[in-house]
Amino acid sequence: MTLSLRARAVAVLTTADGRAKTALSRQHAAEWFASRKAGTPLPLGQARPPDFPARPDRPELLDPRDVPKRKPGSPEGRIAILHAIGHIELNAVDLHWDLIARFAHVEMPLGFFDDWVKAADEESKHFNLICDCLEAQGSHYGALPAHAGMWRAAEDTEDDILGRLAVVPMVLEARGLDVTPGMIEIFRRAKDAQAIAALQMIYAEEVGHVAYGSKWFNYLCGRQGLDPQPVFLDLVRRYFHSPLRPPFNEEKRAQAGLPPDFYWPLTDATRGRSGGTG
Repeated sequence: MTLSLRARAVAVLTTADGRAKTALSRQHAAEWFASRKAGTPLPLGQARPPDFPARPDRPELLDPRDVPKRKPGSPEGRIAILHAIGHIELNAVDLHWDLIARFAHVEMPLGFFDDWVKAADEESKHFNLICDCLEAQGSHYGALPAHAGMWRAAEDTEDDILGRLAVVPMVLEARGLDVTPGMIEIFRRAKDAQAIAALQMIYAEEVGHVAYGSKWFNYLCGRQGLDPQPVFLDLVRRYFHSPLRPPFNEEKRAQAGLPPDFYWPLTDATRGRSGGTG
């Protein structure tokens, strides 16, 4: 019996170890694209994703306010940056597979699944690249505490595919486009070629993930006869619990299909005037 794509998504979500999770993710992605190339795509199927993905015993998950701050220019600070990025990438693997599994009641073209399987595959690759960087520094994923709130966006939008697309790729991943150039510069000053190469690859490929979010958000709005910009602002105010903070990487955001009127109204200055919550 052929395992459906959504069953494969749940298999990834219920695998705890990071390296094992990403190996399974990459295997399922390869099998999906092989089936697409052969003209016999895997069945989408039905499978209930867990409320929270399986996680290893480490890292310890803390409230964001309790995660220790370290000077980014120090060796310890650079390890902390890499650890935080690895945690983000592992959560992104789960977020993309959860998107595939959770919204089976929303009929979508096969191109939707192509995009998010590809994104999950790339996030899996990113996690492994960062783990390699950590191990080269004598550390590993799980050695430091991490942010406990990263799954909140999935919990808050579990019944709202438009909300999920708005908050995860179009807000959280778009933020990565803003901050990654600065992180690359930190590692450039440290002459860490391995970390620079990993971050440059992540930076290049995350543009595509934000673009997938924008593409399918606009697709669903169009199908429902909705104006995407006010709908986006309303959903972010509903589900995202803080204002967006500039500076923004406007060039990369535009490349990903995010115009300025999708994010500037959500900054501190305008959220208060517009009545949004944060």
